[in-house]
Amino acid sequence: MSEVTANPLADLLICACSRAWDGDTEVLASGIGLIQRLGASMAMTKNPDLMMTDSEAFIVSEPVPVGARNGYKPKAETWMGFSRVFENLWSGARHALVGPSQIDQYGQTNISALGDYDKPKVQMLGVRGFPGNSISHANSFFVPSHSTRAFVAGEVDTVCSIGYNPARLPKGYSFDDIDIRLIVTNLCVMDFELETKKMRLVSLHPGVELEQVIENTGFELLIPDDVPVTAEPSAEELTILKKIDPNNLRLSAI
Repeated sequence: MSEVTANPLADLLICACSRAWDGDTEVLASGIGLIQRLGASMAMTKNPDLMMTDSEAFIVSEPVPVGARNGYKPKAETWMGFSRVFENLWSGARHALVGPSQIDQYGQTNISALGDYDKPKVQMLGVRGFPGNSISHANSFFVPSHSTRAFVAGEVDTVCSIGYNPARLPKGYSFDDIDIRLIVTNLCVMDFELETKKMRLVSLHPGVELEQVIENTGFELLIPDDVPVTAEPSAEELTILKKIDPNNLRLSAI
């Protein structure tokens, strides 16, 4: 078997994920997972107002390459310990791109358990920080395998993060307090329509047919009359990818 030397889909997804932070000002960009982390790094190279940590305890002036650092020294600007991360989180000065196991029509997500809550078939991470994140700051999602197992009919098995479901909004909260920006999958890009708060198709990845997305989504999407094709990486973006992923970890990411 020949060695993998390119992964165009991974490059496309990283660049698509990076656009989640378009228009953000001085917020902490958190990408949880390799594709998400590289997306955040890509975004920071274009938007110097974004903040990123070195994944340890410092804010850096440029994204730290993933994998072995091979002598690279992070350009630390100031201390950013856990307590300061939470200060950003609770104040709304954070935008996280995470990878839930399930998403429903409301944008509610699940990373905790699959199956009946009292006797789950699969036990996963637990709710972690999802509840507080969902009501405190902007969130986007990355799903590497778009299917009805991920985009489920009805509600997710365990509601870990709040979405646009009026029945589950905490007391005193409204839809204006929920900010779900972008959903990137291996088939397409989606968001939530501003007025209706329904999940909407934004673009189809090159070679993907609309029917593939419809068949692999467990609920009805808002579909524009003309659905554009997701922009492929530019020459500049490919150059940036080589810098932020010098060990080519993305080649086996998808």
